[in-house]
Amino acid sequence: MAKPQKRYVCQACGSVATKWMGQCADCAEWNTMIEEAGAVVTPFALKHDLRSGGRPVALVGLDAEIALPPRMATGIAEFDRALGGGLVTGSATLIGGDPGIGKSTLLLQAAAKLALAGHSVAYVSGEEAADQVRLRAQRLGLGAAPVMLAAATSVRDILATFSGRAPPALLVIDSIQTMHSDMIEGAPGTVSQVRASAQELIRFAKESGTALILVGHVTKDGSIAGPRVLEHMVDTVLSFEGERSHQYRLLRAIKNRFGGTDEIGVFAMVERGLEGIANPSSLFLTHREEEVSGAMVFPALEGTRPVLVEIQALVVRLASGATPRRAVVGWDSGRLAMILAVLEARCGLSFSTAEVYLNIAGGYRISDPGADLAVAVALVSALSERPVPADVVAFGEVALSGEVRPVAHAPLRLREAGKLGFSKAIVPASVNGEGGVTTNGYRTLGALVDYLLGRH
Repeated sequence: MAKPQKRYVCQACGSVATKWMGQCADCAEWNTMIEEAGAVVTPFALKHDLRSGGRPVALVGLDAEIALPPRMATGIAEFDRALGGGLVTGSATLIGGDPGIGKSTLLLQAAAKLALAGHSVAYVSGEEAADQVRLRAQRLGLGAAPVMLAAATSVRDILATFSGRAPPALLVIDSIQTMHSDMIEGAPGTVSQVRASAQELIRFAKESGTALILVGHVTKDGSIAGPRVLEHMVDTVLSFEGERSHQYRLLRAIKNRFGGTDEIGVFAMVERGLEGIANPSSLFLTHREEEVSGAMVFPALEGTRPVLVEIQALVVRLASGATPRRAVVGWDSGRLAMILAVLEARCGLSFSTAEVYLNIAGGYRISDPGADLAVAVALVSALSERPVPADVVAFGEVALSGEVRPVAHAPLRLREAGKLGFSKAIVPASVNGEGGVTTNGYRTLGALVDYLLGRH
């Protein structure tokens, strides 16, 4: 009789070890190694050749004609934008976010709108009782929506429910960490249970043509809890971001096999649930009567949508000998250190004896390299205490040599700025005016600093 192998799986990252360890060697988490039953290894299994005994697979060429997958519009424009146009039949979507951010509220609104449009929709909650979900729907004004509601955690029970009837057009599982498969051992939420439960549900979605949405918990660092393979198994991964103390939420596509991965949907939490924001720039711009030094507007780009955000900088001089501090909110701290180094080495400015604070207004997070020039202008304005005119925007990438490089979709950024009343733009030299916005182009950051400080 072959002896089963022992293996220990990390519940944080899914790493597998042959013996128990207090700390995972891959993710350095403590007390996360849990024993799981391994496969039985026999001499036959070791010697078996997989090149025979299988079923041949049909091979087709890339030029074979194929129809585009049909989509279901949820009726929530911002949600459909993040999905790439709507839910694809037979697809699996994973949405993650912090507790209380509004994942269940958004999916309940989408499910209700699809049900009111005539689609068959099922909502299975593993965290709340059916009455709790029903009370939330009534509070949102969706109590009359014909959504099939259930509270269950057994994957076998859920699949058996839909085996003897027509499959729903949309199935929402809230959440995947609460699901349990009796095919394997382990408590709900473990790596093996999350992987097995998701695999069975995704298989059902692919075979029946049901659009499946899985809600995923997140860890303290913001990543989706459970095995990393879960994100590879699904077709679309959405991240619901934002602060519970703020009114707005951002739905960002991290992975999408049926659309772009840079689209975002912007929502505001109101009394009747989540409401889409058609003009998100109004959320991230500060309207003031007087000009303030250290403030600069940057036309960021999320997918095909330009969003104007305000970059705020503060420079505080310190006494000699004190260690200056660098604090960044909403931007990369390493990028800020690079911009400060370029300003000192190429432009003759000194930040070594000053504390630097940089903030993106409204809690927005920027990863666009085009923000370099706007950050540099804000820092120079804060250092010199010379405010930049309120009708000016800036964008461009700054190289270590001090060169100002162009960024993608400059005309789109300028047109959006023109719609919101901005008339001037500080840009790289190769960018021309667009949308009624006149441009001041610069080849180097030193020339721009000379202009801002009046050192002509």
